[in-house]
Amino acid sequence: MVTYGSLRCVRRDGGSGNALEGEHRSRTRLDDNGPPSARLADPLPYPTRGGSPPTESSCWTKASDRKLTEKVVMYRTVRRHVIVVATLAAPLLLGSAVQATAAPADGRARISTAFEIPGDRVYPEGITADPHTGDLYVGSFEGGAIFRAKPGQRVAEEFLPARGDGRTQALGLEVDQARRLWVMDRLTGLAVYDIPSRRLLARFVVPNQLPRLVNDVAITPDGTAYITESRQAVVYRVTPEQLAEAGEQGGEVPLTPAFDLSKVVEPHEPNTITLNGIVAGPSGRYLLTVDMTGGDLYRIALPSGKVDKVALSGGDLLTGDGMELQNGTLWAVHPITNANAVSRWRIGSDGRTARLTRRLTDPALGTPTTLLRKDGKLYVVRSQFDKGGPTGPGTPQLPFSVALVRGF
Repeated sequence: MVTYGSLRCVRRDGGSGNALEGEHRSRTRLDDNGPPSARLADPLPYPTRGGSPPTESSCWTKASDRKLTEKVVMYRTVRRHVIVVATLAAPLLLGSAVQATAAPADGRARISTAFEIPGDRVYPEGITADPHTGDLYVGSFEGGAIFRAKPGQRVAEEFLPARGDGRTQALGLEVDQARRLWVMDRLTGLAVYDIPSRRLLARFVVPNQLPRLVNDVAITPDGTAYITESRQAVVYRVTPEQLAEAGEQGGEVPLTPAFDLSKVVEPHEPNTITLNGIVAGPSGRYLLTVDMTGGDLYRIALPSGKVDKVALSGGDLLTGDGMELQNGTLWAVHPITNANAVSRWRIGSDGRTARLTRRLTDPALGTPTTLLRKDGKLYVVRSQFDKGGPTGPGTPQLPFSVALVRGF
């Protein structure tokens, strides 16, 4: 669910996407038709000097080379032409007073603040809910702390301290039916905790020394966890039996690669961020995972592992990050090229087709990295990664928070 990069959009016909620069108008844009399909040119995590390929260090230490002003281009199709309709160039104002009064979008979608997160360097990334209690858990990119917000709580509390048990950067989160909290750690692997006791149950690590980015997790009805690795385009698997054995064994256990999509996704530059968000179909017969650089959605059949590209209509999933799937509807956040956006898709009964039905774009979403659907509302993580975080210089607007979106 983490996102990186300065990306340039081009039209399907190969022409360059032209941007109209202008002052930001603080108005929510909701497009029921969605943007036209777009592709990436030069899909690098960050541009590098001299045209050399990006490296791990260039992606994470050269963020200062970026301009503070981030241009966001939104497209619409009118008589077969791609027209730029807006450019957002103002810094996001994410103070709690602004968040609480965000304007309604087209009379239907309304954004407010669900709860705040303490700390001045949190940069939240992942979110999940305990199905038994309704408690929400949010992970911190900086330090890997985990915060918990109980129903009705306005300020989350620290649940697991930063850098505990070797965690450094917490990304994707999930709570299973046994009330175990799964925490993805970007550079190492994942840790599993018992929620009632807060005890570490098991720790799994990437089994090689290649560049890695352990990103998101989905758990199928049988209790098996599937984890995306974004730089190697691999999906790892942890079965209930492997989890039990790891708990008995103790120490660090190597992750088991389940599906290698490196030859399936469209070709990209080395070390490009590919597989990102992942969700499981309701029956556990398939997984859906997004290639955020290519804008494609992939269906992985279970247990065979057969991979097919999902047929998208009405748009694509360019820069797609965290996703949520419920009752045939897929929500995805887009924090880079079309920054501060959530798209909504109708998924076919077999998971082989997806149709864009609506798109919400608003600076009040605060560079969203993932989301969840609960009680008919969306809880969207405002990462502010572009405000002094991993994707840009500057200073975040405090407090960090999670947005609540109604009517979408």
